[in-house]
This record gives sequence, structure tokens and C-alpha cells, in this order.
Amino acid sequence: MPIKMDSDLSRFHKIVRGKVKKELRKFIANGELLSRKGDKAVKIPLPRVEMPRFQYGDNNSGVGQGEGEVGDEVSQEQSEEKKAGDQQGEHGLEAEVTLDELAQILGEELELPNIENKGKDTVESSQVRYTGIHKKGPESLRHFKRTFRESLKRSIVSGIYDADDPVIMPIKADMRYRSFRRLNNPETSAVIFYMMDVSGSMGEIQKKLVRFTSFWIDTWLNQQYKGIETRYIVHDAVAREVDKDKFYRLREAGGTLISSAYALALDIMSRDYPHSDWNIYMFHFSDGDNWSSNDTNECIKMINDDILPYVNLFSYGQVESRYGSGQFYRNLSESFPAHDRVALAKIKDQDAIVAAIKTFLGRGK
Repeated sequence: MPIKMDSDLSRFHKIVRGKVKKELRKFIANGELLSRKGDKAVKIPLPRVEMPRFQYGDNNSGVGQGEGEVGDEVSQEQSEEKKAGDQQGEHGLEAEVTLDELAQILGEELELPNIENKGKDTVESSQVRYTGIHKKGPESLRHFKRTFRESLKRSIVSGIYDADDPVIMPIKADMRYRSFRRLNNPETSAVIFYMMDVSGSMGEIQKKLVRFTSFWIDTWLNQQYKGIETRYIVHDAVAREVDKDKFYRLREAGGTLISSAYALALDIMSRDYPHSDWNIYMFHFSDGDNWSSNDTNECIKMINDDILPYVNLFSYGQVESRYGSGQFYRNLSESFPAHDRVALAKIKDQDAIVAAIKTFLGRGK
């Protein structure tokens, strides 16, 4: 029975995975999964998932049976008028999928390459590995199969084994225990800088697009690295670091000075994240308006001289706003037309998030 249950469960997981993959682009666009996310898993709403099975009818009906004669016209009238029911309706199913598996599905669907890590392995995790068998050890590590084997060998060799009454009684000398050693495995560390314009032209719609996009960026990068840290920076005419909740909720009414965000990110990076030890990712979101062309020139200089030599990837996502000119995207496109560490995307609406994610993550940086 356990084997049968395992087989059914495996088939069920394959069906769930197939449905998730089929609906993935819809999930990305509507952001429905954000409210269903836990620490290590996400609940996927599935309207109906059934295992294939035969359904038998009764033997009193079949083709050509029933009232009427050959040649009679088939009636189009329904036998009963539909009325409101008093029974419980069917409800959709929620299937839990781990974030790692969700990232794998995302990678398969968008054909994302695995990331080529840079930097040193600065974070270590401890792992227990069972390496052999010892004659002494704690009872919690007793190897029952090896203990039984030793007891059986001793019984046969000593001549006390009775094939008609095969009772095996292990003694202390028969006991075998698993041995282990603790391994320290290096894990590559990474930091993500999220920077967002929170000036008056960036409304709730724009911030929602940023939130949906960053959810999938987080999902993918956390599957690629063990040891992710995230820093959040908001800016209008002045930049400041905030927590995740304020990052998506804060709204100001000032002007926009993009260089202030880059300067703060560089300050944090130089203080806390040496580029020789960390994989560094910068994602900046704005509607494309900047205070002046002079500040835009300063931004381009900072990106070229201080950011690109040390980061895995610099990404700029431009969310459309009725008040935003979109000029900053054009400036970056002209300045970095084919740089392998610069990714630029326009996020006009929720349907454009899929293309933006592929642009940001599709280079394996």
C-alpha cells in the first residue's frame, strides 16, 4: 500500500507541476501568489485537479434505449428547469509548491540560464555526512540491518542457528552503528539592492508592478544562491535606506534626483559588501524622470566607473506613468547599448513583467 500511495502522490505532484507551468505566465502577471507566500513555500490556486479514473454507469441505459420510435425527432427541451440549489458547491484546490520548485519552473518556462557565480565563498554551512560503520555508538545511530547481519553470521558460524525456528537475538558484539563526520560547505553569498523612485509621479499602480517583478527576481536568485541579503533604497530628491514594508508603501511628493540612490548604494556596498567576496545585484525602478540632464550624466558616470566594474548585474526597470517622460531609459540605452552587465526593461503593465524578468535574469550573470 505505501508503494501505491507514493506512486499516486508522485503522479499528483507531476499533475500539479504541469498546471503550475501552464498557468505560470498568468501567475506572474496578476501577482496572486504574493499573498500566498510563506517562508519556504507558496500556495498555488488550482481550479480542479483530478487523477484519471474510470467511471461506470448502470446497465439500464445505453445507445438506442429509451422512449420513442425509430425516426422520431429528438426533443431539444430540458426535462427540468434549473433552479437554485441548496447543496455546497465545488471549491478550488490549493497545492503547496516550494519556492525552489517554483524557481525551477520559472527557469524552465523562461529558459533562464543558471548564474555564473563570482566572488569568494564566504558563507559556510555545516552538513552531517554518514561515512561508515562502527562497533560503538549511540542507540539513535544503530544500523539495524548491519546488526541483524552480524547476529545472523555469528549464529550460523557457532551452530546455534535453527532453520525451523529462525530466532535471531543480537548481543552486544553484534551491534553496528553508523558513523558520521561534520562537513563545512562553502556557500556563495549575494546581495540584492532594490532602488525605487518614490516621488509624486510614482503611484500605487507603479509600485505594484515593482512588487510583482521583485517577487520573481527574489524567487530565482534565492534558488541560485544560499546566503542572500537584500537592501532597500528609496529616493526622490534624497535617498535613504528603508525596510521592505516601507519600500513598497512609502510615497513622497518631491522631485527626483536618481544619483542620490546610486551614491547611497555604493556607500553601503563599499562598507558592507566587498566586491571580491559578494555577488552584487542592483535593480532600479523609476518612471524615467530625472531632475536634470546634469544629474543624468552623473548617474551614467557612476554606473560606468563605480558600479559596472564590481557588480554581477545592473538592471533598470521603467514603469509607465502618465507623469513620467521615460527619458532616463533612452539615456541609458544610448550610453550602454550592448553591455553584458546592463539590463534595461520597460514595464508598461502587468503583462510586460514576464519579458522584464527574462531580460533581467536571462544572461546568467
